[in-house]
Amino acid sequence: MRERHDFFSDNTAGICPEALAAFTAANAGFVPSYGADPISVQAADAIRALLDADADVRFVSTGTVANAIACATLCPPAGAVLAYEEAHIRFHEAGAPGFFGGGLEIEPLAGIDGRVDPAALDQALARPRGAEERRPAALSLTNATEYGTVYDDAMLARLCAVAKDAGIRIHLDGARLANAVAAGFDPRTLARAGVDIAVLGGSKAGAPFSEAIVLLDKRLAEGFDERLKRSGQLTSKMRLLAAPWIGLLDGTDDDRPWIAHARHANAMARRLADGLPFATAYPVASNAVFVSMDDAQESALAARGWRFARFEDGSARFVCSWATGAEAVDALIADARDIG
Repeated sequence: MRERHDFFSDNTAGICPEALAAFTAANAGFVPSYGADPISVQAADAIRALLDADADVRFVSTGTVANAIACATLCPPAGAVLAYEEAHIRFHEAGAPGFFGGGLEIEPLAGIDGRVDPAALDQALARPRGAEERRPAALSLTNATEYGTVYDDAMLARLCAVAKDAGIRIHLDGARLANAVAAGFDPRTLARAGVDIAVLGGSKAGAPFSEAIVLLDKRLAEGFDERLKRSGQLTSKMRLLAAPWIGLLDGTDDDRPWIAHARHANAMARRLADGLPFATAYPVASNAVFVSMDDAQESALAARGWRFARFEDGSARFVCSWATGAEAVDALIADARDIG
Protein backbone atom coordinates (compact mmCIF):
# COMPACT_ATOMS: atom_id res chain seq x y z
CA MET A 1 0.00 0.00 0.00
CA ARG A 2 1.42 3.37 -0.98
CA GLU A 3 1.07 5.95 1.77
CA ARG A 4 -0.16 9.15 0.16
CA HIS A 5 -0.02 11.59 3.06
CA ASP A 6 0.23 11.23 6.81
CA PHE A 7 -2.45 13.16 8.68
CA PHE A 8 -1.86 11.15 11.86
CA SER A 9 -0.01 14.03 13.56
CA ASP A 10 1.96 17.16 12.80
CA ASN A 11 4.87 15.26 14.39
CA THR A 12 5.16 13.19 11.22
CA ALA A 13 6.42 16.14 9.13
CA GLY A 14 10.13 16.84 8.85
CA ILE A 15 12.13 19.92 9.75
CA CYS A 16 11.01 23.19 8.20
CA PRO A 17 13.64 25.03 6.11
CA GLU A 18 14.19 27.90 8.55
CA ALA A 19 14.75 25.61 11.54
CA LEU A 20 17.03 23.34 9.52
CA ALA A 21 19.15 26.27 8.31
CA ALA A 22 19.58 27.58 11.86
CA PHE A 23 20.37 24.08 13.13
CA THR A 24 23.02 23.60 10.45
CA ALA A 25 24.57 27.00 11.11
CA ALA A 26 24.79 26.26 14.83
CA ASN A 27 26.71 23.07 14.14
CA ALA A 28 29.84 24.97 13.12
CA GLY A 29 32.69 25.69 15.49
CA PHE A 30 33.04 25.25 19.24
CA VAL A 31 30.97 26.82 22.01
CA PRO A 32 30.55 26.25 25.77
CA SER A 33 28.32 23.37 26.83
CA TYR A 34 25.05 23.11 28.75
CA GLY A 35 23.48 26.31 27.44
CA ALA A 36 26.31 28.68 28.30
CA ASP A 37 26.67 29.60 24.63
CA PRO A 38 25.58 32.61 22.54
CA ILE A 39 23.21 30.53 20.39
CA SER A 40 21.14 29.45 23.40
CA VAL A 41 21.10 33.05 24.64
CA GLN A 42 19.92 34.31 21.25
CA ALA A 43 17.14 31.72 21.10
CA ALA A 44 15.99 32.55 24.63
CA ASP A 45 15.97 36.26 23.74
CA ALA A 46 13.76 35.52 20.75
CA ILE A 47 11.27 33.71 22.97
CA ARG A 48 11.29 36.54 25.49
CA ALA A 49 10.55 38.97 22.66
CA LEU A 50 7.70 36.80 21.40
CA LEU A 51 6.07 36.70 24.84
CA ASP A 52 7.09 40.25 25.81
CA ALA A 53 8.26 38.82 29.12
CA ASP A 54 11.41 38.81 31.24
CA ALA A 55 11.56 35.03 31.67
CA ASP A 56 14.14 32.31 32.06
CA VAL A 57 14.14 29.82 29.18
CA ARG A 58 15.38 26.24 28.99
CA PHE A 59 15.36 23.84 26.04
CA VAL A 60 14.51 20.14 26.26
CA SER A 61 14.02 17.36 23.76
CA THR A 62 10.35 16.37 24.11
CA GLY A 63 7.01 17.86 25.08
CA THR A 64 6.38 15.02 27.51
CA VAL A 65 9.45 15.79 29.58
CA ALA A 66 8.77 19.53 29.37
CA ASN A 67 5.24 19.12 30.71
CA ALA A 68 6.28 16.61 33.35
CA ILE A 69 9.11 18.74 34.70
CA ALA A 70 6.89 21.81 34.67
CA CYS A 71 4.16 20.05 36.65
CA ALA A 72 6.71 18.63 39.08
CA THR A 73 8.10 22.13 39.63
CA LEU A 74 4.69 23.58 40.42
CA CYS A 75 3.09 20.75 42.40
CA PRO A 76 4.37 18.83 45.46
CA PRO A 77 4.27 15.01 45.45
CA ALA A 78 1.14 14.92 47.61
CA GLY A 79 -0.68 17.53 45.53
CA ALA A 80 -2.85 17.55 42.42
CA VAL A 81 -2.63 19.29 39.07
CA LEU A 82 -6.05 20.27 37.77
CA ALA A 83 -6.44 19.70 34.04
CA TYR A 84 -9.06 19.08 31.38
CA GLU A 85 -10.41 15.54 31.71
CA GLU A 86 -8.84 14.43 28.41
CA ALA A 87 -5.65 16.47 28.71
CA HIS A 88 -2.50 15.12 27.10
CA ILE A 89 -0.70 15.06 30.45
CA ARG A 90 -3.42 12.78 31.80
CA PHE A 91 -3.78 10.23 29.02
CA HIS A 92 -0.81 10.41 26.67
CA GLU A 93 2.32 10.78 28.78
CA ALA A 94 2.41 7.40 30.56
CA GLY A 95 2.17 9.00 33.99
CA ALA A 96 5.28 11.12 33.40
CA PRO A 97 4.08 14.05 35.56
CA GLY A 98 3.57 11.68 38.49
CA PHE A 99 6.91 10.00 37.85
CA PHE A 100 8.87 13.24 37.69
CA GLY A 101 6.74 14.75 40.47
CA GLY A 102 7.24 11.96 42.98
CA GLY A 103 3.62 10.85 42.93
CA LEU A 104 1.59 13.96 42.10
CA GLU A 105 -1.77 13.27 40.48
CA ILE A 106 -3.74 14.82 37.64
CA GLU A 107 -7.27 15.70 38.74
CA PRO A 108 -9.72 15.90 35.82
CA LEU A 109 -11.95 18.89 35.13
CA ALA A 110 -14.98 18.76 32.88
CA GLY A 111 -15.05 20.95 29.83
CA ILE A 112 -16.56 21.73 26.48
CA ASP A 113 -14.84 21.14 23.13
CA GLY A 114 -11.52 20.43 24.84
CA ARG A 115 -11.53 23.54 27.02
CA VAL A 116 -11.89 23.57 30.80
CA ASP A 117 -15.35 24.69 31.94
CA PRO A 118 -14.85 27.66 34.31
CA ALA A 119 -17.66 26.31 36.51
CA ALA A 120 -15.80 23.02 36.89
CA LEU A 121 -12.67 24.87 37.98
CA ASP A 122 -14.68 26.93 40.47
CA GLN A 123 -16.21 23.78 41.94
CA ALA A 124 -12.88 21.95 42.22
CA LEU A 125 -11.31 24.86 44.06
CA ALA A 126 -14.29 25.47 46.35
CA ARG A 127 -14.85 21.84 47.36
CA PRO A 128 -13.81 21.06 50.95
CA ARG A 129 -11.12 18.40 51.11
CA GLY A 130 -10.22 16.13 53.97
CA ALA A 131 -6.76 15.11 55.06
CA GLU A 132 -7.02 11.97 52.93
CA GLU A 133 -7.54 13.94 49.71
CA ARG A 134 -5.15 15.64 47.33
CA ARG A 135 -5.17 19.41 47.36
CA PRO A 136 -4.86 21.31 44.09
CA ALA A 137 -1.49 22.98 43.68
CA ALA A 138 -1.53 23.82 39.98
CA LEU A 139 -3.79 24.27 36.99
CA SER A 140 -2.68 22.98 33.58
CA LEU A 141 -4.19 24.46 30.43
CA THR A 142 -3.54 23.47 26.82
CA ASN A 143 -3.62 25.89 23.89
CA ALA A 144 -4.43 24.84 21.20
CA THR A 145 -6.36 22.06 22.92
CA GLU A 146 -6.32 18.32 22.37
CA TYR A 147 -9.41 18.73 20.18
CA GLY A 148 -8.04 21.56 18.09
CA THR A 149 -10.02 24.30 19.77
CA VAL A 150 -8.44 27.48 21.09
CA TYR A 151 -8.72 29.49 24.28
CA ASP A 152 -8.98 33.13 23.32
CA ASP A 153 -7.21 35.73 25.45
CA ALA A 154 -10.23 36.40 27.66
CA MET A 155 -10.99 32.71 28.27
CA LEU A 156 -7.45 31.94 29.34
CA ALA A 157 -7.15 35.07 31.49
CA ARG A 158 -10.42 34.24 33.28
CA LEU A 159 -9.25 30.74 34.23
CA CYS A 160 -5.84 32.02 35.30
CA ALA A 161 -7.42 34.70 37.49
CA VAL A 162 -9.49 32.10 39.34
CA ALA A 163 -6.42 29.93 39.88
CA LYS A 164 -4.35 32.87 41.10
CA ASP A 165 -7.08 33.94 43.52
CA ALA A 166 -7.02 30.41 44.95
CA GLY A 167 -3.24 30.52 45.36
CA ILE A 168 -2.40 27.81 42.84
CA ARG A 169 0.19 27.94 40.07
CA ILE A 170 -0.41 27.68 36.32
CA HIS A 171 1.19 25.52 33.63
CA LEU A 172 0.52 26.01 29.94
CA ASP A 173 0.99 23.07 27.58
CA GLY A 174 1.77 24.87 24.35
CA ALA A 175 2.71 21.95 22.12
CA ARG A 176 0.58 23.66 19.46
CA LEU A 177 0.73 27.19 20.81
CA ALA A 178 1.88 28.40 17.38
CA ASN A 179 -1.44 27.23 15.94
CA ALA A 180 -3.35 29.03 18.67
CA VAL A 181 -1.39 32.21 17.96
CA ALA A 182 -2.07 31.82 14.24
CA ALA A 183 -5.76 31.56 15.15
CA GLY A 184 -5.65 34.89 16.97
CA PHE A 185 -4.36 34.16 20.47
CA ASP A 186 -1.93 36.81 21.73
CA PRO A 187 1.16 35.06 23.18
CA ARG A 188 1.75 38.07 25.45
CA THR A 189 -1.39 37.02 27.32
CA LEU A 190 0.56 34.23 29.04
CA ALA A 191 2.69 36.58 31.12
CA ARG A 192 -0.10 39.10 31.62
CA ALA A 193 -2.50 36.43 32.88
CA GLY A 194 0.01 35.06 35.38
CA VAL A 195 1.05 31.76 33.80
CA ASP A 196 4.00 30.50 35.82
CA ILE A 197 5.52 28.01 33.35
CA ALA A 198 4.71 27.80 29.66
CA VAL A 199 5.91 25.07 27.34
CA LEU A 200 6.34 26.27 23.76
CA GLY A 201 6.19 23.54 21.15
CA GLY A 202 8.92 23.44 18.56
CA SER A 203 8.70 19.85 17.31
CA LYS A 204 5.16 20.15 15.95
CA ALA A 205 6.00 23.56 14.53
CA GLY A 206 8.91 22.38 12.38
CA ALA A 207 11.90 22.00 14.72
CA PRO A 208 13.81 18.71 14.72
CA PHE A 209 13.40 17.99 18.45
CA SER A 210 13.06 20.97 20.76
CA GLU A 211 10.55 22.30 23.25
CA ALA A 212 11.09 25.49 25.22
CA ILE A 213 10.29 25.62 28.94
CA VAL A 214 9.60 29.25 29.78
CA LEU A 215 9.81 30.15 33.46
CA LEU A 216 7.63 33.24 33.47
CA ASP A 217 8.00 33.32 37.25
CA LYS A 218 11.79 33.61 37.36
CA ARG A 219 11.89 32.55 41.01
CA LEU A 220 11.25 29.02 39.74
CA ALA A 221 14.68 29.03 38.10
CA GLU A 222 16.33 28.33 41.46
CA GLY A 223 17.29 24.66 41.38
CA PHE A 224 15.68 24.16 37.97
CA ASP A 225 18.89 23.18 36.20
CA GLU A 226 19.50 20.52 38.84
CA ARG A 227 16.01 19.20 38.13
CA LEU A 228 16.84 19.10 34.41
CA LYS A 229 20.12 17.29 35.13
CA ARG A 230 18.42 14.61 37.20
CA SER A 231 15.92 14.17 34.38
CA GLY A 232 18.62 13.71 31.78
CA GLN A 233 17.58 16.94 30.06
CA LEU A 234 20.48 19.28 30.78
CA THR A 235 21.89 18.65 27.31
CA SER A 236 25.59 19.19 26.78
CA LYS A 237 25.18 20.37 23.18
CA MET A 238 22.34 22.68 24.13
CA ARG A 239 22.99 24.94 21.16
CA LEU A 240 21.53 22.28 18.85
CA LEU A 241 18.26 22.26 20.81
CA ALA A 242 18.16 26.05 20.95
CA ALA A 243 19.22 26.88 17.40
CA PRO A 244 15.99 25.86 15.60
CA TRP A 245 14.14 28.51 17.60
CA ILE A 246 16.32 31.20 16.04
CA GLY A 247 15.06 30.11 12.63
CA LEU A 248 11.47 29.67 13.80
CA LEU A 249 11.26 33.08 15.46
CA ASP A 250 13.26 35.16 13.01
CA GLY A 251 11.34 38.25 11.95
CA THR A 252 8.59 40.20 13.66
CA ASP A 253 5.00 39.45 14.58
CA ASP A 254 3.09 37.61 11.84
CA ASP A 255 6.06 36.92 9.56
CA ARG A 256 7.87 34.69 12.06
CA PRO A 257 8.06 31.19 10.51
CA TRP A 258 6.77 29.68 13.78
CA ILE A 259 3.50 31.55 13.24
CA ALA A 260 3.47 31.66 9.44
CA HIS A 261 3.82 27.89 9.13
CA ALA A 262 1.12 27.41 11.76
CA ARG A 263 -1.16 29.75 9.84
CA HIS A 264 -0.63 27.58 6.77
CA ALA A 265 -1.40 24.40 8.75
CA ASN A 266 -4.56 25.99 10.12
CA ALA A 267 -5.63 27.01 6.61
CA MET A 268 -5.11 23.47 5.34
CA ALA A 269 -7.24 22.14 8.20
CA ARG A 270 -10.00 24.59 7.34
CA ARG A 271 -9.80 23.57 3.67
CA LEU A 272 -10.01 19.93 4.69
CA ALA A 273 -12.96 20.47 7.03
CA ASP A 274 -14.86 22.42 4.38
CA GLY A 275 -14.35 19.67 1.80
CA LEU A 276 -14.83 16.42 3.71
CA PRO A 277 -18.29 14.83 3.48
CA PHE A 278 -18.26 13.97 7.19
CA ALA A 279 -19.72 15.93 10.10
CA THR A 280 -17.13 17.72 12.21
CA ALA A 281 -17.12 16.76 15.88
CA TYR A 282 -15.54 19.99 17.17
CA PRO A 283 -15.10 23.54 15.92
CA VAL A 284 -12.10 23.77 13.59
CA ALA A 285 -9.96 26.57 15.02
CA SER A 286 -6.40 25.36 14.55
CA ASN A 287 -4.70 22.60 12.56
CA ALA A 288 -6.77 19.56 13.57
CA VAL A 289 -10.03 18.30 12.11
CA PHE A 290 -12.16 15.78 14.01
CA VAL A 291 -14.97 14.09 12.09
CA SER A 292 -17.56 11.39 12.62
CA MET A 293 -16.71 8.38 10.46
CA ASP A 294 -17.79 4.76 10.59
CA ASP A 295 -15.44 1.78 10.49
CA ALA A 296 -16.13 0.99 6.85
CA GLN A 297 -15.27 4.53 5.79
CA GLU A 298 -12.11 4.47 7.89
CA SER A 299 -11.01 1.19 6.31
CA ALA A 300 -11.75 2.45 2.82
CA LEU A 301 -9.65 5.58 3.28
CA ALA A 302 -6.82 3.62 4.88
CA ALA A 303 -6.89 1.20 1.92
CA ARG A 304 -6.28 4.17 -0.36
CA GLY A 305 -3.13 5.11 1.55
CA TRP A 306 -4.37 7.78 3.96
CA ARG A 307 -3.15 7.69 7.54
CA PHE A 308 -5.03 9.37 10.39
CA ALA A 309 -6.03 8.60 13.98
CA ARG A 310 -9.01 7.40 15.95
CA PHE A 311 -9.28 9.53 19.06
CA GLU A 312 -10.54 8.72 22.56
CA ASP A 313 -14.05 9.97 21.82
CA GLY A 314 -14.37 7.77 18.74
CA SER A 315 -13.95 10.55 16.20
CA ALA A 316 -11.36 10.44 13.42
CA ARG A 317 -8.58 13.03 13.68
CA PHE A 318 -6.73 14.59 10.76
CA VAL A 319 -3.84 16.91 11.63
CA CYS A 320 -2.23 19.30 9.16
CA SER A 321 1.36 20.54 9.46
CA TRP A 322 3.65 23.16 8.02
CA ALA A 323 4.39 20.67 5.22
CA THR A 324 0.80 19.74 4.32
CA GLY A 325 0.04 20.83 0.77
CA ALA A 326 -3.28 21.75 -0.81
CA GLU A 327 -2.82 18.92 -3.32
CA ALA A 328 -2.79 16.30 -0.56
CA VAL A 329 -5.81 17.87 1.11
CA ASP A 330 -7.79 17.98 -2.12
CA ALA A 331 -6.86 14.39 -2.98
CA LEU A 332 -8.03 13.23 0.43
CA ILE A 333 -11.29 15.15 0.00
CA ALA A 334 -11.85 13.54 -3.40
CA ASP A 335 -11.30 10.03 -2.01
CA ALA A 336 -13.51 10.73 1.01
CA ARG A 337 -16.33 11.89 -1.24
CA ASP A 338 -15.85 8.85 -3.43
CA ILE A 339 -16.19 6.39 -0.57
CA GLY A 340 -18.59 8.49 1.53
